[in-house]
Amino acid sequence: MSSARGTDAVQPEIITHTVRTSLGPVSVSEAGEGPVLVMLHGGGPGADGLANYRHNLAALAPHHRVVLPDQPGFGGSYRPTEDDLDARSITEITVDAVLQTLDALGIERFHLLGNSLGGAAAIAMALAAPDRVGKLVLMAPGGGWLPFGPTPTEGQKAMFRYYNGEGPTVRKMRDFVRVMTAEPKRWEDTVQARYEASLDPSHIEFYHRYNAAFGKRHGMDPLWRDVHRIKAPTLLLWGRDDRTITLDGAQLMLKQIRDVQLHVFGGCGHWVQLERQAEFERLVTDFLQER
Repeated sequence: MSSARGTDAVQPEIITHTVRTSLGPVSVSEAGEGPVLVMLHGGGPGADGLANYRHNLAALAPHHRVVLPDQPGFGGSYRPTEDDLDARSITEITVDAVLQTLDALGIERFHLLGNSLGGAAAIAMALAAPDRVGKLVLMAPGGGWLPFGPTPTEGQKAMFRYYNGEGPTVRKMRDFVRVMTAEPKRWEDTVQARYEASLDPSHIEFYHRYNAAFGKRHGMDPLWRDVHRIKAPTLLLWGRDDRTITLDGAQLMLKQIRDVQLHVFGGCGHWVQLERQAEFERLVTDFLQER
């Protein structure tokens, strides 16, 4: 059940296929060969594995078998129900689904990278399966961060607004990109594509359930309480001007994770992998290849 998503002059071949888990189908895109790098996307409207990381594959796939799951609720993967979200948090659901997916693909050990919502899942996976995670890269991760300023943050408010009121609009997506990035004019060409990707009716229904569950649980799982148990060497990547998962919250992880380093990008918001693409790719590649 696999098909080529396409190639071009700089893009490696991308294969997208569906993996059956006990929770539901999970869509996975893959590119490259070598040590496995699992990359978990953020939770914004229209997000999925390829939307987050397609532009980085040309640099990463020559060194790694890059595995991009669409997390439950997003992209081509199944949509958790209200009962699912009452029983477990979205992070717990994602960890279960992704580990089952990797088991089905015969992947035992892997490097792990996560951004925002996917960063929360990456922390939780590193805690749940410490012997399977080689190295860990966290980009402004939810859950492991303890904010010192007001919450919800400006970025979180923009996400909550997007599907409420009159529903998705191009104007709202433009506002969302403005909050996510430090230089929004650079990303104007992404607005329409992200807007169109956000219109899937099943995703909209899921997002309302997800936001309601988020409110019931008073936010993300408090993973910050357990980050001292992370065994994997960890690279923290953060935009200094992130208005969604703010830099001040990095201090707890920097203090509590045993083998950790932090790189801060000035003039950068929440989308490090796009806003500082070349530096992101170099830092990740060097970190994963270090002995």
